[in-house]
Amino acid sequence: MSSISIEREKTVKKWIIALSVIIPIAVAALFRLRLPGVEPLTFLPPIYAGINGLTAIFLVVAVLQIKKGNRKNHERLIKSSMVLSVLFLLMYVSYHATADPTVFGDANHDGVLSATEAEAINEIKFLYYAILISHIVLSVVVIPFVLFTYLRAWAGRFEQHKKIARITFPLWLYVAVTGVIVYLMISPYYV
Repeated sequence: MSSISIEREKTVKKWIIALSVIIPIAVAALFRLRLPGVEPLTFLPPIYAGINGLTAIFLVVAVLQIKKGNRKNHERLIKSSMVLSVLFLLMYVSYHATADPTVFGDANHDGVLSATEAEAINEIKFLYYAILISHIVLSVVVIPFVLFTYLRAWAGRFEQHKKIARITFPLWLYVAVTGVIVYLMISPYYV
């Protein structure tokens, strides 16, 4: 990566802060949006779950590459992971803008959790919601971490990059892996 000027870095930092606020707010707003007359994009959840899985693999391989001293492969894998994360986000929002929410445990797909359905998931619902909530919260938290970690490498400040990457990597990996787990747990209830 090439170094950037201090002035340019200051500008990028402002953009990172703005994006770290705007993205979660936009996703929350778009999550409530339903596009009228558009068929639900029901094919997207397994694709974006797969993208999360691929992101997790790329992140692990990126760390292995940098530990071997292969900075170029590390950089390619991290950039690919960032692109995959953006693709995930676009597909996730597109799906939720066209489909009604899926209720965890709704085995008959009527959009309502009956007493019988609730009893059937009683043992696992706390695990599901713990994973889901931590996934959502950390997916918001990880945005500035990923962007600032990348910025430090771009600016050529590799010691600072390594320091923040020790936090960013497990957060990002957790978000990617739990995205797959959440999908696998809720997928039987998709219409």
